[in-house]
Amino acid sequence: MYHFEAEKTTGRRTVHLFYACVILLTGVGMATLYSSSYAYAERFFNDSNHFIVRQAIFGGIGIFLFIVFSHINLEKLRKYIMGFLIAAAALCALTLIPGIGVERLGASRWIKVGSLTYQPSEMVKFVLPLYLAHILDKKKENLDSFSSGILPPVLVAGIFFILIYLQNNFSTAILIMLNVMIIFYFAGIRFRYFIAAFFILIPISVLLVFSKPHRVMRLVSFIKPQWDPLGAGFQVQASRFTIISGGFWGKGIGQGTRKIASVPEIHSDFIFSAFVEETGFLGMILFFVLFAFFAVLGYMAALRGDSVFKRLLASGLTTMIVSQMLLNVAVVSGALPATGIPLPFFSAGGSSLATTLICAGLIANAARTGRPALWSENINSPNFGGLEADDE
Repeated sequence: MYHFEAEKTTGRRTVHLFYACVILLTGVGMATLYSSSYAYAERFFNDSNHFIVRQAIFGGIGIFLFIVFSHINLEKLRKYIMGFLIAAAALCALTLIPGIGVERLGASRWIKVGSLTYQPSEMVKFVLPLYLAHILDKKKENLDSFSSGILPPVLVAGIFFILIYLQNNFSTAILIMLNVMIIFYFAGIRFRYFIAAFFILIPISVLLVFSKPHRVMRLVSFIKPQWDPLGAGFQVQASRFTIISGGFWGKGIGQGTRKIASVPEIHSDFIFSAFVEETGFLGMILFFVLFAFFAVLGYMAALRGDSVFKRLLASGLTTMIVSQMLLNVAVVSGALPATGIPLPFFSAGGSSLATTLICAGLIANAARTGRPALWSENINSPNFGGLEADDE
């Protein structure tokens, strides 16, 4: 009895700490966005609050959805997953229709909703893991069969990859496919299928990279930064100098100078460099501690899940957010070629913030409704799907 009550208390503490972590990340992200965007907004929109107001609107919607998805009955939600899947695919397809899709810088990734725009590929970041957790749970006894167990979710994931790639959003398509493979791993898919996927996907990815001139230029600039320092390599190089200029203590919140003109679109995908310039090395450490805390609590939620569905959902969504953060930071610091991946909780873009909060709500739900007794059952499992443990 004492053990059960202790585990129950641990579960409540995990949920409360996760709520606090999400609120703190959202608050720090909003403050960083305002600090990094007001000069740009004043210059181009004659309104220093332009970006923060839009972000606050989506942030309010996101917090509401976070609360809803953290308390919704996940088993009942499973009945509507196919509807979510069809809606996400339809919205992604709408971006490709002239007059409906909004094109920016050669990419058609948005649809216009009144005075606001929405990026449907963000919806895929929580809908696809939701579907995969559902279908892999249903087929958990049949995952050794490629045709009936693995092929259906692979085809669905492939359709979304194509739709997002056609929007000229290669980086998001790759990010989503990477996370699909991680969810397959958590589900306990046999290793031979990953080897086959590796030999298929790597050549395709290389061909797709070389299919667009701007991708080739980014790759060359990454390998040889001095090749085009004022062109393809300018943004990343300027971002690195901005990070270095922060020193140990940083210049102070709101005191950064390179956000004014040095780094193009610093309030968007390169907002991490603005954050480090103002908070320094110490702020960067705190940033990683916050996300590490988020990751630990997310995977704890997965371990406590009372079904394969919840364990795969929580682990998959946690990985989606953390891997997106790592990819963004790697690009901004020059460790990877430039891509258009936003920083979760921080980057300007209401679609991204709302989606991140929905994902966080689903993770919190898995932690809140998990059975404490499963902690000891799952902690030694070789994967988060926990297919070796029997569900009651």
